[in-house]
Amino acid sequence: MSLTNLLKVAWRAVLLNKTRTLLTMLGIIIGVASVIAMLAIGEGSKKSIQDSISSMGANMINIRPGSQMFGGVMDQSEMQSLKLSDAQAISQKAKKVKYVSPLVNGSGQAIAGANNWPTTIYGVSPEYLSIRDWDLEDGGMFADDEVRSSAKVALIGKTIQKELFPDGEDPIGKMIRFKSIPFRIIGVLKEKGENTFGQDQDDIILAPYTTVQKRILAQDYLQSIVASSISEQDADEAVNEITGILENTHKIPLTEDNDFNVSSQQEMLNTFSSTSEMLTVLLVAIAGISLLVGGIGIMNIMYVSVKERTKEIGLRMAIGAKSRFILLQFLIESVLISVGGGLLGVLFGISASIFVGNALGWPIEISSFSLIISFVVCTVTGVFFGWYPARKAAASDPIVSLRYE
Repeated sequence: MSLTNLLKVAWRAVLLNKTRTLLTMLGIIIGVASVIAMLAIGEGSKKSIQDSISSMGANMINIRPGSQMFGGVMDQSEMQSLKLSDAQAISQKAKKVKYVSPLVNGSGQAIAGANNWPTTIYGVSPEYLSIRDWDLEDGGMFADDEVRSSAKVALIGKTIQKELFPDGEDPIGKMIRFKSIPFRIIGVLKEKGENTFGQDQDDIILAPYTTVQKRILAQDYLQSIVASSISEQDADEAVNEITGILENTHKIPLTEDNDFNVSSQQEMLNTFSSTSEMLTVLLVAIAGISLLVGGIGIMNIMYVSVKERTKEIGLRMAIGAKSRFILLQFLIESVLISVGGGLLGVLFGISASIFVGNALGWPIEISSFSLIISFVVCTVTGVFFGWYPARKAAASDPIVSLRYE
């Protein structure tokens, strides 16, 4: 008997019990749809996190003050451990670092005419925009001579523009006040939206760090330093370089902990990605239970089918059908049920993913890998769970089968 004939016989047998076949498929349909939907949500979340972190500066490195222990007591001056000389040393000595900017910030009310808005002002150098991979929508960045002279100039984010200039007037050249200090707006930043932590990146004012240090905060230390590696691949080497430079400039003894912390965006990305992947695997494992239940259902139905068609099996074998043809026939029936359920599951899974994305606003990413693996799993499920009933049918004694009532 040819494979084509076996397919026709198996297909007719499946169609004879449409309701039972559909109910048998249900476990496979739910399992495959759940796996595809979970993978789509997981991959979408991972991509969203990557995009959000990249929007903060893909190669960015953060240097923050840390704590230091002396005689078992925490040093309370850890917030003042970073100086301008540290930023200059990194800029001059780190070969894997492309840009460096001191960073100080303070919170307060920004006022323009009758409008005011609570926000944060950041004191930075002109290289900050390159580190953050941030473009200007209008105007320009302040220059080094304005940093040296502690000029009262500022760039504002889109949120500040909307709140302080709600009528749509051009803010360039206009004056705003922050803690009674007047600033002339020289640039408007392009919109970035929220970051990974849900913070509005556009609710920001940028000014020369010298201006913020002297006129707003009255301090000579830095709250942090931000830098950018030459490339993402150089991020780890850049972190090691910066650590070595600061250990030298701070004269940290080998027996003491560093009074600073250096971390890259890549480390943050790896942490979030590993967490996202772990949750995705957990969700897929839970969804995979439905596939297991569906496979057991197929085995049960095929076993019942073998019992119901015992006489048919005996008759086929009596007129010359070989055992391997009987085995293939029932195995093909099992695979047809499994793959049929898989096809419907894929359709439901894609539909469910799109619905979740549109209705709840969650990021989704339907990958071809999840579709391919679903078909592979369905086929394997059909073969695995259909093998025993098919083998039992092939091993039937034709004489006993013909006598079966």
